Amino acid sequence: MSETLMRIGTTYIPVSNVELSCEWYVNKLGAERCYQDSDKAILNFANQSFFLVRSMNNQSSNFIDCNGEEHFSITFEVDGLSALETIRKVFIDKGIKVGEVENRGHAGRNFVFFDVDGNKFDVWSELSPIFKEEYKAGKYE
Repeated sequence: MSETLMRIGTTYIPVSNVELSCEWYVNKLGAERCYQDSDKAILNFANQSFFLVRSMNNQSSNFIDCNGEEHFSITFEVDGLSALETIRKVFIDKGIKVGEVENRGHAGRNFVFFDVDGNKFDVWSELSPIFKEEYKAGKYE
């Protein structure tokens, strides 16, 4: 038995309307709905489980950083700049609110997007080395 944290299993996202948000994630991001009731939905996508939890009004997973800027709490990864540009175009074609591709001074490029409740997410053009190794070996295909 290992006495270390192994992975993030579930991420909780506040939403105002579970049904509407669940449909958005399924139709726009390709999430798989595993369970839904009036207070929550359980979705699988991006190799993780996400709970959409009905929250009080004006809640989001965003926060204000030390520079006064609204910040995302999750970064999704894709495999390379071409994949980043392609998924950004797909998101635009699906009517998802997206930002410009950014150079933030580190490896790769990023862009942000927003769900129907204004939750802000990031997409990065670099897969983590461990995931890339396992992904390329077919573990996640």
